[in-house]
Amino acid sequence: MSKITTELLLERAVPRSTRLRKIETLNLSKLQLKTGDLDPRLFSRLRHLQKLDLSDNLLDKFPNSLTLPDLRVLNCNNNKLEDVTALKQFPLLEELTYENNVYLTLNDDYKVMFLLQNLRLLNGKDITKLANHVRRVNSQKLTSKVTAHWKKFFSDQLPEKYTAEQVKSIKKKFLKSVQTNVVYGPSSLSEFTRWRVKMIAEEFLANSLGLELNSDTEPEEKTDEDEEESTESPREAAEEVAPVTVTPSKRKRNHSKSSPGKKRSKTQANTKEEAEVNPRKSSHVEDDPAPDKPRTSNQPAKEATPEQGAEGTQKNGEQFPKGQSNRRSSQMTGEQKSQEQDSSVVTLTPVKNSKRKEDVSAEPLHFLQCHSKGNSREDFKTQLWSCVFEPVIDSGARKDPIVSSSRTVATCGGESVCLIDCETGTVLKKYKVATEEFFSVAWTTLTMVLSDSRKKAHNILAAAGRRGIVKLIHVAADFCYGEIKAHKKPIATVCFSPTQETHLFTASYDKRIALWDIGIPDCDYNFKASQLLVLETASIPLRIALVPTCPEQYLLAGCEDGCFAWNIKLDKGQKSRPFEAIFQFPSEESLTTSHRVDGLAFLNDDVVVSKSSKPGCIYLWSWSKSFDAKGKGCQRTMSAVILAELEWSTTDMSYLTLSTCPAKEYVFCGDEKGSVWMYNLSTYTSGWGSPKGKRSERRISPTQILTWPELRVNGEQPPEILVNNVVADPAFTYLVVLTSVNITAIWKKS
Repeated sequence: MSKITTELLLERAVPRSTRLRKIETLNLSKLQLKTGDLDPRLFSRLRHLQKLDLSDNLLDKFPNSLTLPDLRVLNCNNNKLEDVTALKQFPLLEELTYENNVYLTLNDDYKVMFLLQNLRLLNGKDITKLANHVRRVNSQKLTSKVTAHWKKFFSDQLPEKYTAEQVKSIKKKFLKSVQTNVVYGPSSLSEFTRWRVKMIAEEFLANSLGLELNSDTEPEEKTDEDEEESTESPREAAEEVAPVTVTPSKRKRNHSKSSPGKKRSKTQANTKEEAEVNPRKSSHVEDDPAPDKPRTSNQPAKEATPEQGAEGTQKNGEQFPKGQSNRRSSQMTGEQKSQEQDSSVVTLTPVKNSKRKEDVSAEPLHFLQCHSKGNSREDFKTQLWSCVFEPVIDSGARKDPIVSSSRTVATCGGESVCLIDCETGTVLKKYKVATEEFFSVAWTTLTMVLSDSRKKAHNILAAAGRRGIVKLIHVAADFCYGEIKAHKKPIATVCFSPTQETHLFTASYDKRIALWDIGIPDCDYNFKASQLLVLETASIPLRIALVPTCPEQYLLAGCEDGCFAWNIKLDKGQKSRPFEAIFQFPSEESLTTSHRVDGLAFLNDDVVVSKSSKPGCIYLWSWSKSFDAKGKGCQRTMSAVILAELEWSTTDMSYLTLSTCPAKEYVFCGDEKGSVWMYNLSTYTSGWGSPKGKRSERRISPTQILTWPELRVNGEQPPEILVNNVVADPAFTYLVVLTSVNITAIWKKS
């Protein structure tokens, strides 16, 4: 569509007008307008415009100089806005709506309340009282904290006679330090707080030292977002490991039983909407967190000391693609420490219980608390969700899995992604995004072109979660080089294709599974991502798995309402596809398709392992015998050919997922008591693979159950422990257990 013209404005005026300067109400909704279509020269002629409707367009921001001096009402619903600071150019604005702009958050609400002094209604709600609090009380508190921070840490650093260079240096250090260490209010408003702190700090410096104010707020937004992302270097991570006294103790679980069809939560009063944002409701995860419902605590945090210089991770002389040094916006630098940040990694040493049997096949090696919110020792609420072992590049991309994995594992939960050396328990790197909660991570190996035109393989880590954004991290270079805004709702899980290294699947709470080509970054980290396919699901997809014998043709997904299969072959013309098959499973009375599948993995090329809402049961079934590839039509119902059932905990809790170790023919699944159930199925698989293979009549008992060690942390018992995920490396040397209490447990096979 062509850009806005004078004729269009006159036609869209309400009522129609003959002159631009006479227009008071203008409706520009549903025109597919982009930011570039809003011509400031044309809009400057709308001198008396009071009401403007820009809803249902494609705007990602506002131009800075629209010059609408009399604008009172603005509707921006259903756009793609990412920033609101440009709205300060409309000082008389009284009513503002921008609902269904997925990238705007509660922090943006607070920004417009501060910037627009006359604003009364925001998204249809009267915000007069709250806005006055933000403009006065909040500003007074932050001003006091900023002033105190300067006096305590920086006032003595500036000599009586100082040069311009000294002033510039102290300003840079102060602005960086004050944004990091001045904290106030709930953590859900941390972005707004940093934004205001920087603004107040610049005003303070201007008044105290006569420094020039930075009046451009848009770059401030970028700086705020940039400083949300960071990594801790190996040295810092090692320094922050603190020993913890552990004594035998165990807390009896007090769990009120809920029906199998309901989601697990800490209370039975969760709304459906709350449950859909996160697999397990947690106080620190909300789709739209309110000021009185922070993710951790709504009490003001104690002000921390200023940052100290941190060393970057050594790159061992390896040459990496150029361009990373001047891209500060995404550079993964060493996270600065303070007095409050000396406990981001807590090592727990388990005590052997003399009552335990000694014929265990695995022993606890390390227990780490490295995903804490604000690096707090007291954080036993952060949920840990996903982990995956890093592939070894030297072994080749598709060789024997026994030699294609390292002892380095990526884990995610809360605001951070950690890389851990399983043997030493060292946190090698830590990547943080303050406004995110990560749900899933996945590795791929890309062949990148270096600055000297050489080609070299590098491991890339994809991480995604609540914001619906995929972060792409070049781990060896400590560099988050890009992101993909994949979905408007949280991403539950991600996985890469085993045959196409740039193909990434993302499964979201928007009931869609998308296939992306993430591209290969050039030597300056420029890359182009494109969406190749969208798979429509009937309910929220929780787990996805590519069929090993045909990973480019079929994808299997465990969803809130069943197990589904799609044809994902890209030579088909249809870009958006419904599911091709839904599988029936035995229930207590008959076959059913309607059940939650919260665990899904392949044990080998044919055997699927899935966990549903039926208590105490994990199914093993045959893909080839269940799926009729020759059948015609979509959305066919097929009965899963059950090979066996695994005996498991009788809990009705959901989202305790399972995993497999195909090379060793093992299945792993945690339970609600911190235990890990292990099944060695090597004696069964050959029989299942034969044409006359029969179903195992009895449930297969676990080969072993690893019980959670009895721990005390600082003299106190950890809260009740749920095992959200458990993953072994391909050689089954290490077993990584992720819990609901912010503890990563690493076991080593004896």
